[in-house]
Amino acid sequence: MKKFNIRKVLDGLKEVSSSTPSVQVGPQENHLIQETIQSDHFQLCKTVRHGFPYQPSSMAFDPVQKILAIGTQSGALRLFGRPGVECYCQHESGAAVIQLQFLVNEGALVSALADDSVHLWNLRQKRPAILHSLKFNRERITFCHLPFQSKWLYIGTERGNIHIVNVESFTLSGYVIMWNKAIELSSKAHPGPVVHISDNPMDEGKLIIGFESGIVVLWDLKSKKADYRYTYDEAIHSVAWHHEGKQFICSHSDGTLTIWNVRGQGKPIQTITPHGKQPKDGKKPEPCKPILKVEYKTTRNGEPFIILSGGLSYDTVGRRPCLTVMHGKSTAVLEMDYPIVDFLTLCETPYPNDFQEPYAVVVLLEKDLVVIDLAQNGYPIFENPYPLTIHESPVTCCEYFADCPVDLIPALYSVGSRQKRQGYSKKEWPISGGNWGQGTQSYPEIIITGHADGTVKFWDASAIMLQVLYKLKTAKVFDRNRSKEDKGSTEVSDEDPFAIQIMAWCPESRMLCVAGVSANVIIYRFSKLEVTTEVVQLLEVRMQYELNDIDTPDGGGEQTSALPTPGASPQTSGPPSHPSTSSNNSDGSNIPCLKVRSTPLKQSPGYQVDLVVQLVWVSGEPPQQITSLALNSSYGLVVFGNSNGLAVVDYIQKTVVLNLGTVELYGSNDPYQRQPRSPRKTRQPSGGLCDINEGSATSEDRCKSPTSVLLSVCPPRGANPLDHRDNSFSRSRSSSVTSIDKEAREAISSFHFCDAFARKGDSTLTPCLYVGTTLGTVLALALTLPPAGEQRQLQPVLISPTGGKWDIRREGAMENRYSYSMLVRLKGSIMRMAFLDSTGSLQPPPYEPWYEPNVTADGEEREKVRKRRPVSVSPSTSQDLSESQYAVVCSEKQAKVVSLPSQTCIHKHSITEASFILRADVVQMSQGVCVACFCANGHIMTLSVPGLRPLMDVNYLPLTDMRIARTFCFTNLGQAMYLCSPTEIQRITYSQDICENLQEMLGELFTPVETPEAPNRGFFKGLFGGGAQSLDREELFGEIASGKANRSLAQHIPGPGGLEGMKGAASGVVGDLARARIALDERGQKLGELDERTAAMMASADVFSKHAHEMMLKCKDKKWYQF
Repeated sequence: MKKFNIRKVLDGLKEVSSSTPSVQVGPQENHLIQETIQSDHFQLCKTVRHGFPYQPSSMAFDPVQKILAIGTQSGALRLFGRPGVECYCQHESGAAVIQLQFLVNEGALVSALADDSVHLWNLRQKRPAILHSLKFNRERITFCHLPFQSKWLYIGTERGNIHIVNVESFTLSGYVIMWNKAIELSSKAHPGPVVHISDNPMDEGKLIIGFESGIVVLWDLKSKKADYRYTYDEAIHSVAWHHEGKQFICSHSDGTLTIWNVRGQGKPIQTITPHGKQPKDGKKPEPCKPILKVEYKTTRNGEPFIILSGGLSYDTVGRRPCLTVMHGKSTAVLEMDYPIVDFLTLCETPYPNDFQEPYAVVVLLEKDLVVIDLAQNGYPIFENPYPLTIHESPVTCCEYFADCPVDLIPALYSVGSRQKRQGYSKKEWPISGGNWGQGTQSYPEIIITGHADGTVKFWDASAIMLQVLYKLKTAKVFDRNRSKEDKGSTEVSDEDPFAIQIMAWCPESRMLCVAGVSANVIIYRFSKLEVTTEVVQLLEVRMQYELNDIDTPDGGGEQTSALPTPGASPQTSGPPSHPSTSSNNSDGSNIPCLKVRSTPLKQSPGYQVDLVVQLVWVSGEPPQQITSLALNSSYGLVVFGNSNGLAVVDYIQKTVVLNLGTVELYGSNDPYQRQPRSPRKTRQPSGGLCDINEGSATSEDRCKSPTSVLLSVCPPRGANPLDHRDNSFSRSRSSSVTSIDKEAREAISSFHFCDAFARKGDSTLTPCLYVGTTLGTVLALALTLPPAGEQRQLQPVLISPTGGKWDIRREGAMENRYSYSMLVRLKGSIMRMAFLDSTGSLQPPPYEPWYEPNVTADGEEREKVRKRRPVSVSPSTSQDLSESQYAVVCSEKQAKVVSLPSQTCIHKHSITEASFILRADVVQMSQGVCVACFCANGHIMTLSVPGLRPLMDVNYLPLTDMRIARTFCFTNLGQAMYLCSPTEIQRITYSQDICENLQEMLGELFTPVETPEAPNRGFFKGLFGGGAQSLDREELFGEIASGKANRSLAQHIPGPGGLEGMKGAASGVVGDLARARIALDERGQKLGELDERTAAMMASADVFSKHAHEMMLKCKDKKWYQF
């Protein structure tokens, strides 16, 4: 017998009574809005990746194409050309890239991975692809070397052997250099892995092999034996040639450099310890840290450069990593901010047998890329044009804005250009290869990133590029010196007290509002003029909510937290203001988490602080973190909320307009049971709204917060030991709201300002604030704004209840209180709200156009400029109640569309049951409006509006890191982004139009460039054989001479890029086909001409044969003396 569950029945009844109508819509309403957006308009694909390659492991440079490649520990490849030309590729295995080698000026790249595989990448297409792969089965790869203009790749292994690979066919040669034959009897032990391979610059037939143990072998490729062996008692890390091929230099694990003559056996001709202390008694210098890499570069008119990384003395504790440049008698030690991963010296010539003429050094650090100018005194660095500073401080939040006002990017750039550092090299950036894309996407895009150190960065993200525009340091508002009385907290780290948590930005008015983890809100205005602020305007707000017994209409009890009456002014309904932070409070109240600076603040052009709002400690408890934030420049209001309630701030008058606990929004209509576990013995004094005094406001919520689901952000200071109360409470939620019964307070999760029909049956639009909570409720607050101009500065903003009346008992008398009407309830936390007009077009919130705040204009002019822009709403065609608006509400589980002013749900869609939504946005596409959602199970979905038809559902990216959830955001016109690593931004598109045009928008890495001419050998060198000796490697390594390689040694894997490479070649498939057709035609013509010549030769051969036969017969019987 099936078990009967009374709870499910009750939950079902509650769902029926409280939920919205089903998806079914009446025929009259269904045809009101014709949806133009279709599933064909959507396609998901990655566009471009910006930022510094996360955990870099290797680097290579093409000196002719001038392209830089960086490999990472996760198998990623990042290719950089001129500023704006970037490319991202990924090895499927995800193994670390241990080495990269360009086929110089061939548009190809070889990558060696830690899983002992070698791959050939085709760079002659906008999205590079692998042409061939080779997987070694029995030996581990340790080093690779590809000589200039050679197709034979040398691969050294951990066993000490060297194998040779043909990069055209990616097949192994039968020619193998075995370790035992290389060292023979010079060492009794195994020499260790191969750490270096390179050919003699003057003789391609001589190969130098460096083994880790300290043995170096000069191998003769033709005779297949070692010419010379060089032994040193310290391990080798790298080897570099002098361009004449007569000397080479080694770096060792004891911090020494040894210089050797090629023909000299025995000892090195010179031993250098760059950072070692030279003892006076002539003894060996003290050992230093290993020199990980050395390069030896020559100049035609000066001393050679010896450039090395590492080698510092062991007694330099705490010293930063260094790059050392030795040039003649001078030694420059260049300190780096992060450990050095690799470095490359950029030279004028790609030929190793010519004077190198180095001009720059590219230094790859763990978290930065530095390019040093070697041609200028002091070795200045080049200004890096790539967007590699995203991670300068860890990113804590992001916002993405597409189709911004056209004057916004120039305005931000003009103020940001003044922030640039000085002292950079005056030369052009040396990595200058590739060409920009030819895309037609022209609308402005801006990305804003908030960081852990309190900085906010504005980025120009137009046309799939990224460039920093402006940097704002919010920490300047506060005193950085923490009080000695501060006590440590075990709940949260105090390392980043200035970290940005939420940002709200109005592109049209350029108003910016940021909320920090220390429970502070800062409001900024944009100005082109410098100003000095004598005193930073400060509002202190008490947001503490104590849960007490609430009287319902049919119950008796005591209500201590007052609700505002309709039309009540904050100046009149509330107790006197509490003292500011300067007063000594015995209960530890009114203490902010951060202290606002008291000295004058010089504010440069750009964003300038207008007001600071701080939540203060109450009764020895820290304020809760801010969970939601919204700004409206037309209303002049900022609203923020947390798990205690919400506060509305008028930043024009610098006052708090409203400060309410969450339960006070509901009144008697509260659908949730909120009862404390233990009764309160003491109660806070009653009062509704705060009183403002001299620009420093403290508002008093007469309530104490229930159990927190968020971390406290400040260490407890000044806590009153007598005021420890039981904060916890129990509340169960039915399955109609969530499937899990849990103890959690209801927090404010989202806000939306707009002109809407606030109450059911309204016929006129009213400025409104819609509030969404974590329990899926949306409530409406009606705003009454003074007229623009001088009255807006003087008269208060009123917030009126939109719900019904309810009674409470206070001090033995009954009082009337009002609640705020509930627009709709959904499953899960409210994520996003938006409004449509009667035609289905997205209705943007009203805004105020930007004006220069620091210019004292006449009253009339200022009033004209500040006059807020009205929102026009199309009249409805319906003959019934004027259904002139549609509210679109999306929670972490479902979406609903509510018709206003009737407040009836006309569409409902369950987005996910098993998972939950991490980010949802109502976005404007070129074809219409849609809801875009990113789900925790990795799905990206779009829904039509207002019909909520599923248009796209792609399983894109499972949630592997909370960083993705924190930074994922959609924007208009089919763009989205997220932080794919701590240092990189990944941009994607869900628009079919952008996907189709993406190939044109991407830049080209490979451009046709002629290889420079080889150096002139000179008459005498050519005459006496003193120049570079060439080698026919094909004859030496080919199958005829060396035989076939062992099949079990490595496995050849054809790459997916073979056919795809032809499709996406940089020159275009049409050009390739045309060239192929022309080549075939030319070949056919040549073959035809060859046939004709062959026929003519055969005919002449026949004639010659006849004549010869006749001559033979004539001379057959003649004697020799008859001729």
